[in-house]
Amino acid sequence: MSWWQLSRLGLVQAAIGAVVVLLTTTINRVIVVELSLPATVPGLLVALHFGVQLILRPRLGHDSDRSGRRTPWILGGLAVCALGGVGVAASIPVMATNVALGIALASIASVVLGAGVSAAGTPLLALMSERAHPSQRAGAAAITWILMIVGIIITAATSGALLDPFSYTRLIAIAGGIGGIGLLVAIVATYGVERGPRPVASLPTSRDATTDSFAAALRTVWDEPAARLFASFVFVAMFAYSAQDLILEPFAGIAFGMTPGESTKLSGLHHGGVLLGMIAAAVLATKRGQLRHWAAAGCLASAVAYVALAASPALGDVRMFTVIVLLLGLANGVFAIGAIGSMMALTGDKRDGRAGLRLGVFGAAQALAYAIGTMSGAVGVEAAKALLQSPVRGYLAVFSVEAVLFAASAFLALRSASSERANNVFRERAEFLPAVLQ
Repeated sequence: MSWWQLSRLGLVQAAIGAVVVLLTTTINRVIVVELSLPATVPGLLVALHFGVQLILRPRLGHDSDRSGRRTPWILGGLAVCALGGVGVAASIPVMATNVALGIALASIASVVLGAGVSAAGTPLLALMSERAHPSQRAGAAAITWILMIVGIIITAATSGALLDPFSYTRLIAIAGGIGGIGLLVAIVATYGVERGPRPVASLPTSRDATTDSFAAALRTVWDEPAARLFASFVFVAMFAYSAQDLILEPFAGIAFGMTPGESTKLSGLHHGGVLLGMIAAAVLATKRGQLRHWAAAGCLASAVAYVALAASPALGDVRMFTVIVLLLGLANGVFAIGAIGSMMALTGDKRDGRAGLRLGVFGAAQALAYAIGTMSGAVGVEAAKALLQSPVRGYLAVFSVEAVLFAASAFLALRSASSERANNVFRERAEFLPAVLQ
């Protein structure tokens, strides 16, 4: 697959991110501010859409494996995703007059949104894993993630400008426009990508891979030590990563007296560091090193950065704190590219026709981590505050836990890599011995 084709597929991920971000930003704010409802309402809606992915990603990945073509799943999933986004927006005016009914409708729409993300996102990564050359995987991972972030930024800026003066009708119209444009982008981006036969590297070596049941296929994948270890790595690392989402800006205000504008800029600096880390990791990993080693390095660097964050109030220097946040972003970016690239390598190198299922399992681990990690960071801070009787110490305790989790995830990444090497050696010997005996 050419870099141009990989970039086009990255636009599909940008379209998915554009549809989902409306729930996590604009609709989140409307529910809390305009409707004066508890912040747990949008939090539970986000968790619900991740919970659906936990269930559906492996199943839909397996179904796309059996169908032989990924594009119909990607386009169909994005259409469902767009429908869910419009449904969530349409539930807001209902929520304004009937809270219970509105939340029920928003919950149903969030389920639809999660199903669409599962149906589009898993086959998309499977397609890229199968068709990208091993030397392209780090770059493909960077393209996918960066374009998703770009899509989120453009959507947030555009929808924010179009929403004023605010009305429920405008909100629904914007949601429909984002979904429609996203689907159109996906149609253009995927056109002709799967034309011709599937590459030899993606063809199953056994008919069982395409004819066995979902349960049997799932047991086969889960019986692989490398797959189990890598799924554990994804869960622990993404849990640690997502736990910071709701606590970094409040910590900046409490510990260093930053204003809302200053803490927002700090968050932007962190995301800028993530992008720089992704680009650097993509360039370096393409030339040297196993992707899982880069994932482990990013996790270790993130652990060190969290230790520095925990020590930052004692330093009492805002500039040093800002530098630490930037370095945390760089480390997170390296980890992200190593993790996504490793997912693609662990699936693309297998010739058993289960790329979609494997990515579904890893995607389910990621969804579960995000579903509970985002809320756990905020809940953990409150619990630590009460226990330690200090707001700042509450944040420091959570940062310390995140450092431990990232260190543990680095260990899991390296164990997964060594397990995969051992499995490959065993398989090569098992294939070689019958040939010798014959």
